[in-house]
Amino acid sequence: MNKGFINFLIGLLILTGVLCLTHYYVFHMFFVDIDLFLPIWSIYVFNFILVISIFGFLRYKVNHGAKNGYILFSFLTLLKMVLALVFLSPLFFDKSNHTITEVFNFFIPYFIYLIYEIYSLDKFFKNQ
Repeated sequence: MNKGFINFLIGLLILTGVLCLTHYYVFHMFFVDIDLFLPIWSIYVFNFILVISIFGFLRYKVNHGAKNGYILFSFLTLLKMVLALVFLSPLFFDKSNHTITEVFNFFIPYFIYLIYEIYSLDKFFKNQ
């Protein structure tokens, strides 16, 4: 592993820790009466695994000569959106009494992770 990937991983771990702790705090302070079908920790594990996988795969491909990094990123982001819908599919089949809250619980961290991923990949592509 090179220094750029380690820096990305450290930043992702810090982002995950801060977001997850903040999410737990806000949820337990203001939404105590809501029982979630999808636990908060599972949202962060899902997003963490997808972001680290996509970033690692793109770095590998670009470092081994792939010229279409942005196109590959677009395709992988589309795949990530499909996986997000699969992850949320129990909510769409009435498994939760608070579907809107659950969707917000998922998509706010999802977009924050996406912003971090885009920022990190942009920095990586500029250095290539």
